[in-house]
Amino acid sequence: MTIRGNVLTLRYYVYTEIPDPAEEELMGPGLSERVRERVVAIRAWPLWELPLWLKAYIVAIVTVNFALVGLASQAGLGSSRQLLLLAALVACDAATVELTRRAGENVVVAKDVHGVWELPVAILLPPMYALLVPILRFTLTQWRVKRVCLHRRVFTAAVVGLSYGAASLAFHEITGSPLGLTLTPGDHASTWILAVAVAGILQWGINTGLLLPAIKASDPTMRLRDVVMAREAIQNDVAELCVAVLVTFALAVSPFTMIFAVPFVTLLQRSFRHAQLVNASRIDSKTGLLNAGTWEREATAEVARAVRTRTPLALALVDIDHFKAVNDVHGHLAGDKALRCIARTFRIFLRDYDLVGRFGGEEFALLLPHTKAVDAYGIAERIREHIAAMPIDIDGVPGTGPVRVTVSMGVAALGVQWDASTSNQLTDLVAAADRALYQAKRAGRDQVCVVTDTAVISSPEQASRFEPA
Repeated sequence: MTIRGNVLTLRYYVYTEIPDPAEEELMGPGLSERVRERVVAIRAWPLWELPLWLKAYIVAIVTVNFALVGLASQAGLGSSRQLLLLAALVACDAATVELTRRAGENVVVAKDVHGVWELPVAILLPPMYALLVPILRFTLTQWRVKRVCLHRRVFTAAVVGLSYGAASLAFHEITGSPLGLTLTPGDHASTWILAVAVAGILQWGINTGLLLPAIKASDPTMRLRDVVMAREAIQNDVAELCVAVLVTFALAVSPFTMIFAVPFVTLLQRSFRHAQLVNASRIDSKTGLLNAGTWEREATAEVARAVRTRTPLALALVDIDHFKAVNDVHGHLAGDKALRCIARTFRIFLRDYDLVGRFGGEEFALLLPHTKAVDAYGIAERIREHIAAMPIDIDGVPGTGPVRVTVSMGVAALGVQWDASTSNQLTDLVAAADRALYQAKRAGRDQVCVVTDTAVISSPEQASRFEPA
């Protein structure tokens, strides 16, 4: 009801004109001002800033979901036993949301175990509930956990609902059972479990496939394989699916088994949350890059490996020029956005195995394994040019145009004369890169300077003539 109310409100205020003075007398004092405020608030929704194709995509997904709810309702509401099971599963789903609220949202995308309760809804109950339960869950999440852009909640609820609706249809098609009727495992438990697993895999695939366009549109630099194929994410999804299949099977045999499933699911959710907190402890919250401590630990091991195997390696320190002026003139929110934009630039130009961390307030550290000095200069120069030409839009500041920033970069390359017995290899490399950064700033900023044990590179001409030792 909450989501539908918001949709109806949107339609009313977008297509209703602001009343003229003659109409204000009929509406009563103060009502016209309230309408104006409502229209202004709706026009400020982030939804309108999205690309046209993405807005059309969101509207299409939500429309199809609500249309299928109406169509699925023709299959009936189910028996009283099914309604009691629905109430119990919704209560467990709501309890999972409450556990999320108590634990707090410490990451951008929190992994929870709602599928353990929602897959049984899709398998054991009429398909209408598979479409509706995610709406109830995301409405409660918006209210109790964290308020985010409403269109994101509505869109995500519609995507999850469609995926569970497809899982419901697939299960009934595989087992040959009519929609709305619960088929117990009986003597074919193995086939029944396999059908539930196939339906769960289909749900995951459809949910992921429908979400990926929106995820990619929100951050074009995001690597989809990091979202879909990351090892930890796959392990969590497989664990959730296995538990969901077992819970579905147990509930089909006896709803009483839900009592024993709740503690196990709670433990599973806590294990997911622990993994998220461990991962969050490695990441800088403003940029999504490695924090200084994590970067230093991983860089130490990488430098030691390069020295031991005598393979090339380069380290770059990046400093934003006059960053304090950005904060003073445009505010700290503008400065934070500049940090995030620069962090996304690193992801565009660097490789998967390069180590990128936020080293200080406006300073970043890049470790480039298997990279010679001349190659490091080319990478750093492309990053510098991209940042210098990149406009950074400042949201929420009327009359403010895009902000542009530049960076200075100092690069130190690991040469053949480095001693493998030295215990402070990373420290020496950072110190050399810091000297190069200082030299780049003295040269006028918005510069790249590279130092090795045999040469100094501070211009494309020098890079083209440089022959590594």
